[in-house]
Amino acid sequence: MSQTDRDTIQTLSVEASKLRQELQLRDQLVQQLSQELFRLVKGNANFMPQPEVSDRHTSQLQALREQLLAVEEQVMFYQEQMTTRDTEIYQLRQTVQELSDRSRMLEQVVQELPQIYRRKFEERMAPVREKVATLQRENRKLQAELQSVSYRLALKTRNASHSGIDLPNFSPPVSPSGNVSTTPV
Repeated sequence: MSQTDRDTIQTLSVEASKLRQELQLRDQLVQQLSQELFRLVKGNANFMPQPEVSDRHTSQLQALREQLLAVEEQVMFYQEQMTTRDTEIYQLRQTVQELSDRSRMLEQVVQELPQIYRRKFEERMAPVREKVATLQRENRKLQAELQSVSYRLALKTRNASHSGIDLPNFSPPVSPSGNVSTTPV
């Protein structure tokens, strides 16, 4: 609930209590007036209403009734306002509860994200690791073959240099079909 809502509710509550106090005061005045009239009528058995006094009292009574109606209308207006505000407060509390629940859920998801990303990363890395392992095995195999060929070439070169004869390099023989023959010379 925002601070402005709280201030508005507090203002409405203060106004409603002031109106209630005014209403009680007017009720007391009407009660006193009716008691005074009753006492006057009861105390004066020969009471004959005087038209000018009676008219004045009637006009005062009518003015008080109008004021009372105005106050009642104000009270009803403020009660409707308070009911509307109560409904808004209830809806805002529900919204806050829903947002709090959603926030907790999102916090939980955020806390789980590193684990999810690690798992997904591991799932994606498994084929890459396998490929790297395969390439490393092939690399070792090719290095072993290269060392073997280098060793044989070194032996051949050493044997050839010990014999002291320089042999020319011939190109491989060509077969009648135009292919290079792979048979050793």
